[in-house]
Amino acid sequence: MPTYEYECPECGCRFEKFESITAKPKAKCPECGARCRRLIGAGAGVIYKGSGFYTTDYRSESYKKAAKKDREAAGTGGGKKTKSDEKD
Repeated sequence: MPTYEYECPECGCRFEKFESITAKPKAKCPECGARCRRLIGAGAGVIYKGSGFYTTDYRSESYKKAAKKDREAAGTGGGKKTKSDEKD
């Protein structure tokens, strides 16, 4: 259930109320008791924290070991090439 923001037209008080999406707006001002109007909000942003949001987060240990072995065999330590590396 989302949280909606309300504003009182009488006293200007703003507050939030946790309601169902299908519920009709029926909020009364906590300060003066007047009927309030529901404001249109921007919604909540999605925040990705922790691991598990990228395809590489779930790689198996055998895959990681094989990839490391391939990098070592190719002679690329995973570092970036610089202009001095290209001259050699």
